[in-house]
Amino acid sequence: MAFTGKATYTAGTTLPELAEDVSDLIGIVSPFETPLLNALGDPMRAATSTHHEWLEDELLPNKDAVNDSNFTDPAGDTDFDVDNGSRFRIGDQIQVEGSGELMLVTGISSDTLTVVRGYAGTVSENLADNLLVNILGNAALEGSDKPAARFTNRSRQGNYTQIFSAAVEVSGTDLAASQLGLSDEMDYQKQERLRELIRDLENTVINGGKPGSNPEGSGTVRRTMKGVVQSLSTNVFATGDSGFPAGSDLDEEMVNYVLRSIWDSSSGNIDTIVVGGFQKRKINSFLSASRSYDASDTTYRDMVSLYESDFGVCRIVTTRWMPLDAVLLLDSSRVNVLPLAGRSFHFKGLASGGDYECGEMIGEYTLELKNEGAHGLIRGLSTS
Repeated sequence: MAFTGKATYTAGTTLPELAEDVSDLIGIVSPFETPLLNALGDPMRAATSTHHEWLEDELLPNKDAVNDSNFTDPAGDTDFDVDNGSRFRIGDQIQVEGSGELMLVTGISSDTLTVVRGYAGTVSENLADNLLVNILGNAALEGSDKPAARFTNRSRQGNYTQIFSAAVEVSGTDLAASQLGLSDEMDYQKQERLRELIRDLENTVINGGKPGSNPEGSGTVRRTMKGVVQSLSTNVFATGDSGFPAGSDLDEEMVNYVLRSIWDSSSGNIDTIVVGGFQKRKINSFLSASRSYDASDTTYRDMVSLYESDFGVCRIVTTRWMPLDAVLLLDSSRVNVLPLAGRSFHFKGLASGGDYECGEMIGEYTLELKNEGAHGLIRGLSTS
C-alpha cells in the first residue's frame, strides 16, 4: 500500500473519507462598531502637526449678573455692583432677567453701576444678588465723539495627535497552509487589528485625556489626545447641581433645559445627542405616555432616532463607549476627527527575523472640538 500521509487506518481503503462540514464564514461577537465616527464622517482635511490648532473668537458679552447683597432699598437703590463692570458703558439700557423695569446706566466706577431706576416710565422692582442683567443696547449722544474701542482677542486652541498601533505577525506555516473561512491569514489579521484600532479611536475621541505635563510627548511620556468629555467645561450639567436631584433619571424636561441653556449662551446648533444603551432607553421612554396602537397593529415600536425640539433637530447616536451616567449634546459641524497627514490607518511591513512575516497597523489622529461652549454634557444620571 502506497504511503498516503494520513493518520487514520481507514483512509483510502474500504471506507470513504468524510469531508469536514465547516462554514466558510467566521463569526465575530466582539463589538467593533463606531457610531459616532460614522455620524461625524470623514474630515475635509488632515492635520499637519502633532499639535493641531485652530482659532476661536466671540462677541462682546451682553449679559452679566448682580453682585451686591447689601441693598438698602432693593426697589430704589441707584448704585449696585455687578460681576464685570467693564461690560457696561454709560448710556446702556439694562434690564434684570424676569423684570419689567428698565434702567439707564449713567455712571460706572470699577464694578459699581449708577443707574436711573424705572427708566422710560417703567416701575421699579426689587433687586437681588446674582440676578442676571441683560444689556439691551447703548444710546449714543448726538454729535459725540466715538466711544472707546472695545474688542475681543482671538484665542488659539489645540489638541495633540495620538498614535494608535497594533502588531501583526504570522508564521510561515500559517501563510502556506490552507485556512478555513479565509484565503490569506495575513490579510485576516490586518482586518482584525484595524477593527480594534478604529474601535479604540472612537473610545478615545469620547473619553480620552492628555497628560498633565509634557503633553507633546517624550521618550517617557506618551502623547495622547483630549477627548470630548474632558474638553467640555462651560455647559456641563451635573444632576444635583443643575436644579435636578442627584442621580435623576434622564427625562425630556432635562434634555430641553440643557438645549435651551446652550441656545441661550451660544450660536451652537445642537444636532447630535450621544448616549449609551441605558440612557438611550430613557430617551425612548419619552414617548411612553402618548404611544397608542390599533387593534390590527402587529409591530411594537419603541425607539426614538430623531428628537425635534424648539432648539434644534437632534439625531440620537448610541455608542457603547459613552460613560453610563452621561449624555453628550454636540454641534457636529464643530467636531472633526483628523488624521495626521499621511498617517491615517495603514499597514507598515517590517523586516522579518525568522520564519514569519510581520508588520504594524498604525495611524495617528486628533480631535478638533471648536467652541466648547457650543456643546453640552449631562453627568450624574441614574444608571439602574
